[in-house]
Amino acid sequence: METFEELGLKEEINKALSELGFVKPTPIQEKAIPNLLTSEKDLVALAQTGTGKTAAFSLPIIEQVDIDDKTVQAFILSPTRELCLQIARDIQEFTKYLKKIKTIPVYGGARIDTQIKQLLAGGQIVVGTPGRVCDMIRRKKLDLSKIKWVVLDEADEMLSMGFKDELDFILETTPEEKQTLLFSATMPKEIARIAKKYMEDPLEITAGTKNEGAKNVTHVYYKIQHRNKYQALKRIADINPNIYSIVFCRTRRETKEIADKLMNDGYNADALHGDLSQAQRDIVMHRFRGKHLQILVATDVAARGIDVDNLTHVINYSLPDQIESYTHRSGRTGRAGNKGTSIALITNRESHKIRQIERKIGKEFTKGEIPKGREICEIRLMSMIEGLKQVEVDEENIAEFMPAILENLDELTKEDVIKKFVSVEFNRILAYYKGAKDLNVSDAKDGKKDKRKSGRLEYTRFHINVGKKNNLNPQRLMGMINDIPEISKIAIGQIEIFKKFSFFDVDKDYKNEIVKALSGSEFEGIPLHVEPVKERPDYAKKGKDRGGDRRSSRSRGRSDRAKRAKDKFRKRRR
Repeated sequence: METFEELGLKEEINKALSELGFVKPTPIQEKAIPNLLTSEKDLVALAQTGTGKTAAFSLPIIEQVDIDDKTVQAFILSPTRELCLQIARDIQEFTKYLKKIKTIPVYGGARIDTQIKQLLAGGQIVVGTPGRVCDMIRRKKLDLSKIKWVVLDEADEMLSMGFKDELDFILETTPEEKQTLLFSATMPKEIARIAKKYMEDPLEITAGTKNEGAKNVTHVYYKIQHRNKYQALKRIADINPNIYSIVFCRTRRETKEIADKLMNDGYNADALHGDLSQAQRDIVMHRFRGKHLQILVATDVAARGIDVDNLTHVINYSLPDQIESYTHRSGRTGRAGNKGTSIALITNRESHKIRQIERKIGKEFTKGEIPKGREICEIRLMSMIEGLKQVEVDEENIAEFMPAILENLDELTKEDVIKKFVSVEFNRILAYYKGAKDLNVSDAKDGKKDKRKSGRLEYTRFHINVGKKNNLNPQRLMGMINDIPEISKIAIGQIEIFKKFSFFDVDKDYKNEIVKALSGSEFEGIPLHVEPVKERPDYAKKGKDRGGDRRSSRSRGRSDRAKRAKDKFRKRRR
């Protein structure tokens, strides 16, 4: 298919698409739009982030919606407010010349009374986030009982962000007779469950291969010691003077810390995380989209909905817990025909994750070398000289100053002038990288000896004052440990959860970091007390639960009597 006009869409839609620069449908649009225009079958569409999924599902809906009926006819669910707003803006642009079609975004972080007024005024298309949509349904302000289309966009992300219950609740309020469209970048088991439960014999289309990485993205990993991660990040930024990148961190705390360091070191950077208000997020994103920021440091959740086509790099400062999240991250570069690079900063202990990601995305990583100081200085210097050559000279206005300038520089040779001019801009970076050490780590070592490979990893056992009663489980405990930015991912051994307290083992090299980071913090409103223990109590060794021996008093009595009888028998024999 050559053009959008061949799809048979309304003249008003084609006019809007033409003004937006839409000419040829992307592969997912070419497959999805004709099917949705001619069939009422449910649809599962798998395509990478940034491949034009919004137009793929929204254009057929716009074409078929009843513009004279102001009730909600189509509902689109997205995981984050940024993506919700982006979808709503796109649909509003597509319907620029269809004045009667109203699109209403419903999302958290904004005044709910304003959104309620918009819903009461009527609109054919509602785009929403799970939490706010559930709230609107419970308040009886949003009625989905008569809709014709349900779209689940970025469905895999909704599940990975913990919206399974909300998703079930929302879908259960929709009618049986409707067309359900599920769009996702990956196809984990939970997506298959949703499709089986809420869709009827869906048609499945794929643009590319399931779960594969974007074709225009090169994947590179750098192996370093954990304590050198930030220095490595700076060197990557320095050797790419025109970098335009998102740096992904695992936690809000780590995001703030890295962004603050970059800004303090003079980099054009800022942070995007869950602690920002909607107004603050909008300001950061406006600066980033306008390229007033070169580096955006973000968490996975905060970065959902970022729609930027020309990122040069995605940098995984910390690898995500879920491999599917890496697919989403890397898919943010290499868009719109551009080439991009996805970088992972790892330690030796994370090497196995690179292999897992390779198998998942069907692509191999290249092992990169963190550039040395001399290499960075040379590239930055040449970049500066190249930029100097491109500067336009205002001959008319500068001419009157030239005699005085030449007279002042008369004592200097041409070479001296060049040296001094370059040094004005370049002395700082030369001084910084003078004698800079090599940050690369070989596969055989990672600062501390990799004891797991030799089978000699030693653990320290810790006691923590929360347990099952406080809704603690092994996953949440591991999450708390992995949220500590100073240690990133460390080896975690046995975990035992009891009623009011728990035990866990971690690599003994990080004993002090664990105590410092967790003690004094809170879990479910309870101040945490964490301390190392030399040996677990007997009931913990035996696997008894709830902090004590659970045998009945009768069985304990029988056991005690039998023990006394044995002791008496031994004494007689002596």
